[in-house]
Amino acid sequence: MPGTLPSGAVQVANIRTLALVGPAAAGKTTLAEALLVQSGAIGAAGSLERGSTVSDYDPLERRMQHSLNASVMHTMHTDTRIHFIDTPGAADFVGQSLPALEAVETAAVVINAATGIEPMAQRMMDYAAERQLDRLIIVNKIDAQGVDLAALLADIQATFGKECLPLNLPDAGGTKVVDCFYNREGHSDFGAVDAAHRALVEQVVEVDAAFVDRYLNDGDVDPSELHAPLEQALREGHLIPVCFVSARTGVGVAELLDVIVKLLPNPTEGNAPDFLNGEGAEAQLMHATPDPEAHVLAHVFKVTVDPYVGKLGILRVHQGTITKDSQLYIGDGRKPFKVGHLFMLQGKEHVEVARAVPGDICAVAKIDELHFDAVLHDAAEDDHIHLKPLPFPVPVHGLAISPKRRGDEQRMWEIMSKLIDEDPCLKIEHVATTNETIVYGLGELHLRMLMDRLREVYKFEVDTRPPRIAYRETITAPAEGHHRHKKQTGGAGQFGEVYLRIEPLPRGTGFEFVDQVKGGTIPGQFIPAVEKGVREVLATGAIAGYPVVDVRVVVYDGKSHTVDSKEIAFATAGRKAFMAAIREARPIVLEPIVNIEITAPDSAMGDITGDLSAKRGLVNGTHNGSVGTMVVKGQAPLSELAGYQSRLNAMTSGQGRYTVALSHYEAVPPNVQQQLTGSFKVHDDE
Repeated sequence: MPGTLPSGAVQVANIRTLALVGPAAAGKTTLAEALLVQSGAIGAAGSLERGSTVSDYDPLERRMQHSLNASVMHTMHTDTRIHFIDTPGAADFVGQSLPALEAVETAAVVINAATGIEPMAQRMMDYAAERQLDRLIIVNKIDAQGVDLAALLADIQATFGKECLPLNLPDAGGTKVVDCFYNREGHSDFGAVDAAHRALVEQVVEVDAAFVDRYLNDGDVDPSELHAPLEQALREGHLIPVCFVSARTGVGVAELLDVIVKLLPNPTEGNAPDFLNGEGAEAQLMHATPDPEAHVLAHVFKVTVDPYVGKLGILRVHQGTITKDSQLYIGDGRKPFKVGHLFMLQGKEHVEVARAVPGDICAVAKIDELHFDAVLHDAAEDDHIHLKPLPFPVPVHGLAISPKRRGDEQRMWEIMSKLIDEDPCLKIEHVATTNETIVYGLGELHLRMLMDRLREVYKFEVDTRPPRIAYRETITAPAEGHHRHKKQTGGAGQFGEVYLRIEPLPRGTGFEFVDQVKGGTIPGQFIPAVEKGVREVLATGAIAGYPVVDVRVVVYDGKSHTVDSKEIAFATAGRKAFMAAIREARPIVLEPIVNIEITAPDSAMGDITGDLSAKRGLVNGTHNGSVGTMVVKGQAPLSELAGYQSRLNAMTSGQGRYTVALSHYEAVPPNVQQQLTGSFKVHDDE
């Protein structure tokens, strides 16, 4: 059983951490099962089809047969503890994949031999390089029919650089692998092993001049002496090892475990993550020391909220030792919490442990104050330390939600807040201008899975619809309006008469109300009622049902009655006089224009700029992004960007991403205004 895996204390030097990242269907979950079986952590491999894998234990994952969440596992191989994290491969769930990189020394990018290098592999390689992680490429499914592994290796080197060199090579048609780091004899499906061995040794010794001299003089160096320069080459990105496996058949899995233990960095050998001490421009860069005797620094890289168990904070220990009964502070919190139980995770199983040292990935439960990206510490002077922020994509795909049952709004917010705690790429807000609750994610699949989880896990039903566009109304010319409200129903009547004029204000000014009534034709106590009536129109709209902005209203005359004049009469008169004036002031509907920034492969630039222009957008400029990418900056009407992520995915094979921010409001085209005003009916309460 996974829960019975021995988890005794180990030395920091005997810990390895890696995240299995890369595209969907690359076989990351199957590879995780194979590693657990090979190392004896579990007796037999589960299957995606049966929903029996250790990492994909969530009911939605079992139904989808795809990873939707990052899942933490650990095992022992020889005397070394290996923590590894299985991550989802769909771009919509990168909010689960990226934080896993904060918890490990090595990013293991898994590539499907049958499909080759996919966009998510490129993306995760870039993220790992940005965070200065050691990188390992694992080519999986080498037994797939018709694969050309030599051509794939050439592709990998062309895409990621010549520093991508194989540590082992497939042999006998992919039914076994042969080592080419320690071994220089024999053959593989790629030819003689010696050439691959020499390429590896030469790449490693290049970082150390003393070894270069020995290599040139002796013609070779014993690989067992190359541990220090190998780790340096990995840290500097001078070497990106490539390993070949078939997780399904187990080919290369034992060899991969040996690579992890013998060649990948322990917590003292990888690049330490960048912590910041302080806030803003005053923050000082610092690095944790992987010393078990130092004061504690640990980072919460994942939070899960179970409706029955409560909140679980999953953390990586970077410095010091956490034990049961440790007193830890959360960030700048003044009150510590006591670690009642300390767990290492095996998928859904919680394995209780006595202590965790630098490099360990563990969890604490039922601490409500825990949150994603929190830094835990046991020293008051560390209360302003935080990890350098991750470059998460901004969630811009919105969905308006409302509870099916009236009165459940508060409960909906409470549940949604728990779900959003688990994923930094989800956001929820109430938009006052449209009176809607909008949840934002990275795409349609992302939000669909969120709604499924809301329904299946929390048993809560919501209605969904596309968000309303926050249109506005305004005027383009001055005009006058007048209305006499007179109502007689047998008893005391209602009477109020209002004369006003309106004029446009500069865009973004808002609203001004001016009282220029002379001689008390409208008694002073009724002027606020006139303004109230005007503001009703501001809120509900005059021509299309959207708020009216950028207008000055000047009330200059009117009439009253000593008996029948009341506030309600002047509010009605003010509202209808304002409506009458707007109809004569050449009213228009305004739409929000957003600044859009698109990052995509340079090969897709023509399609992207053409599509933006077809959607009434404007390209303001382009510049080079990271290798092979371009950044397009422009503006577009927000109404034209509905479903844009799906269009962008189609144009860029899933590699494109974008952000938007409100720029200003502009008049809609006449045909759009006609559509918006055609169905609007003015409410008349008389």
